[in-house]
Amino acid sequence: MPETATSYSAPTSGGFVATVELPGSKSLTNRELVLSAISAEPSELVDPLISRDTRLMIEALEKLGAAFEVEDNRIRVTPGTRDTDARIDCGLAGTVMRFVPPVAALTNARVEFDGDVAARRRPMITTIDSLESLGVSVEYERKALPFTVIGSGRVPGGELEIDASASSQFVSGLLLSAPKFSEGLSLRHVGSSLPSLPHIVMTLATLQNRGITASQTSATSWRVEPGEVRGAKVQIEPDLSNAGPFLAAALVTGGTVSMPNWPQNTTQVGAEFVRLLGQMGAEISVEAEMLTLTGKGEISGIDADLSAAGELTPTIASLAALASTPSRLTGISHLRGHETDRIAALVAEINGLGGVASELEDGIAISPGNLSGGTWHSYEDHRMATAGAIIGLRVPGVIIDDIATTSKTLPDFVWLWEKMLGLR
Repeated sequence: MPETATSYSAPTSGGFVATVELPGSKSLTNRELVLSAISAEPSELVDPLISRDTRLMIEALEKLGAAFEVEDNRIRVTPGTRDTDARIDCGLAGTVMRFVPPVAALTNARVEFDGDVAARRRPMITTIDSLESLGVSVEYERKALPFTVIGSGRVPGGELEIDASASSQFVSGLLLSAPKFSEGLSLRHVGSSLPSLPHIVMTLATLQNRGITASQTSATSWRVEPGEVRGAKVQIEPDLSNAGPFLAAALVTGGTVSMPNWPQNTTQVGAEFVRLLGQMGAEISVEAEMLTLTGKGEISGIDADLSAAGELTPTIASLAALASTPSRLTGISHLRGHETDRIAALVAEINGLGGVASELEDGIAISPGNLSGGTWHSYEDHRMATAGAIIGLRVPGVIIDDIATTSKTLPDFVWLWEKMLGLR
């Protein structure tokens, strides 16, 4: 079940100087958890993210046979397979509902997948169609949660065409389990667009680091050879997408925030914040893996194609609502199938506070407006909740109806937020 909803009066701020240490990347943590569960040897993840999404992933993989030991800043994983019928709670985690079904197909068990009420609205047809095309039996009333995977202990693999226009997670979910397919997998995307390509690059890199031959064979196709996934000790990078609200806070208030351990080279899309926030008026430097951002008190609008970095949209949109010039955020039609329809939600909430926002076919247009306090709805979406907190820094009286939803990827958000602002 979702965390209990908790309303939150967003604090305003006139500027601050702070250092924020981010927890580990959710995207990397959940990919490494899957690979550790299907590997040939034990693994250890150092500085992983422990949040609702990663707890759900651990619980799912435990039900399929892997063993996990969570201690302080590390997770130790012993791989294994349990051919016992199971029920997987996906919560609202796209990585669980799209990465775990191919793993379940490798067991000799009936594995039922379900999640939060909102999860039943998330696109799942591509996962189900992909498994059926690979010869896996799937039971469902409609091609969405809930559904049941009937594993046979073996997935042949081979060649497969899918439409991943709704989410790159459909590609990553198949590639992660592909080393265990008898023939590996040659996968080709045949849809009109492919969002969040950096996440697929991340998936390939995690496979390669585990000794698997995995490559991109064209702009829309990939190949993973069958093989044993090596156990490994993996250092998880800080979550750069979760950096967004804290970086945005310095831009909004004219403050300064520093973030240690900012990676020089990364596959995380959150690295794009350096470029995007620079265009919106921030002064940014990265020296010796320390990122420092200083705001000037003014925010410029931006015209940005966010097709490769859609998950950054709520942060950028909240800044655009406070900017002195108009913004257009495009290439993000796939956000309609995220935790909520983020395009509709952002437009509704910005306008609800007196802003000027409208839906585009593939994005959002935002113009300067006279914002005032009011309720900001989170829609059970962690990034909607943090977007409201950003606007509340400048607009008094913003009440976020459910700040607890941030536990999905950042359980300590309120504590980190208030500590940064000097309130703790």
